[in-house]
Amino acid sequence: MTRIRTTPVRARAAASLGAMLLPLGLGGLAATGFQPLALWPATLAALAAVMALVERARGPGYGFLRGWLFGVGLFTVGNSWIATAFTYQAQMPAWLGWVAVVLLALYLAVFPAMAALAAWLLSHRLRAAIVPAFAGCWIVTEWMRAWVFTGFAWNPLGAAALGGFDRPGLASVAAWTGTYALSGLVVLLAGQCLFAWRCLAQGKRRAGAVHATLPVVLFLLPLAPQEEPGTLRYTLVQPDLPQDEINDPRQFESQFQRIARLSLPRAPGQPRLVLWPESGIPDYLREGYAPFWYAGTTYAGDPALARARIGRVIGPGSLLLTGAVDLAQDRRGTVNGAWNVVTAVDPAGAIRGSYAKAHLVPYGEYLPMRAWLTPLGLSRLVAGELDYFAGPGPRTIDFGPYGKTGFQICYEIIFSGEVVDRRHRPDYIFNPSNDGWFGSSGPPQHLAQARLRAIEEGLPVLRATTTGISAVIDSNGVVRQHVGRNVAGRLEGIVPRAHAATPFARAGNGLALGWAAVLLVIAVVARRRGVG
Repeated sequence: MTRIRTTPVRARAAASLGAMLLPLGLGGLAATGFQPLALWPATLAALAAVMALVERARGPGYGFLRGWLFGVGLFTVGNSWIATAFTYQAQMPAWLGWVAVVLLALYLAVFPAMAALAAWLLSHRLRAAIVPAFAGCWIVTEWMRAWVFTGFAWNPLGAAALGGFDRPGLASVAAWTGTYALSGLVVLLAGQCLFAWRCLAQGKRRAGAVHATLPVVLFLLPLAPQEEPGTLRYTLVQPDLPQDEINDPRQFESQFQRIARLSLPRAPGQPRLVLWPESGIPDYLREGYAPFWYAGTTYAGDPALARARIGRVIGPGSLLLTGAVDLAQDRRGTVNGAWNVVTAVDPAGAIRGSYAKAHLVPYGEYLPMRAWLTPLGLSRLVAGELDYFAGPGPRTIDFGPYGKTGFQICYEIIFSGEVVDRRHRPDYIFNPSNDGWFGSSGPPQHLAQARLRAIEEGLPVLRATTTGISAVIDSNGVVRQHVGRNVAGRLEGIVPRAHAATPFARAGNGLALGWAAVLLVIAVVARRRGVG
């Protein structure tokens, strides 16, 4: 009897499958370095391993594929919170959320793939060049990810460098590098792990120990210095408004009473800033809309009465900054859209200024290609049929004794270099948000990115959310106070002082790209000289 030999075929198939699963798994492992797990050693190990895989790739196509598979794992695990958002709307099935997570990951993985391809081309057959090449290319592609097709900058690799609430850790250097170059530094430190592994494999234990020790020391930097307080008092409110109730008109009055009780002054007449989250009130605060738009709100038909009641809640000497919605009307008075805004209200119920969100969430606040997608049964995740319009961009409003305020509503805070009007530097950034959509992993990741903005800009960030995590972040990125998830509470204190403008605050992402250029020059020089 003739034996049919299939073992080599099966072995090759198994090897091919393993070659694909390994970088995919490494990407998922790298994502555990983000909040809430914060397993940064896993991130460094995974990056070291994928650099070795890219370096050994037989050609540029294999290098691209390995980088892409790594990215698919990284973004599928890191962005898994997106699936939770689909459970809070009735227009589309909840299982579509996981489809969205994977499809988004397939797209976002193109950026690590481009970094891997470029690094392979720059360092082919030269071990010493792979690390600076990969780090420099990662900076450039992560910066591109923040603006291509409106951008999705969530979970930059540098977020894994943040320490605990009481210390910024390695992320302190973001004031001199920016977040994207901080991500490049994380890649460089992962390269130290790769060198350590190679030294140990060659029996060079002392050199291996030196390479392995450097990342650990830098990631465990000491505590940040205590900040000197300023003079402006604040009351920051987290009302704990569950996402499945927040758009229910039957709940509007009880929601207002809840946020009002948490906002009452404890020292009447004492000047203070009162901070409410995005989606903090159901009322339209401006006049001029058709009467039916006001129906069902807490003061139906009269926004002036709604503002007056708010003024009585905050009391004399206070200024309220709250998330709200303004409607957009055409010349005939027809409402054709809306703005997601922060509105300032004084004790007399007068509007003192407002800011409109500029960086909107695709499929959340507006539906791209609406004419094509609506017939397919797709809709926005946010309730309502009106798309939101984008505001003009970062803005500073001078409220006199209440300081110069910069604004970033929810998602906007994740975009490095795009959060401050550099011509009119604020004293602090107010970041109202509704994180009730984001499950258990989204809110701590969002908070981490707000901390990065505080470090980069040298500005405190005051973050008020509906369900948590609300926090006061000082100019070093240290969380001085916070309210956890799914609890109601208020924070009181003095707004931390701003630092002088940091190098990043002056130069923006040009500084990060400059660091990328330095690393790429090092890689090119190393290759030409044949080092390694």
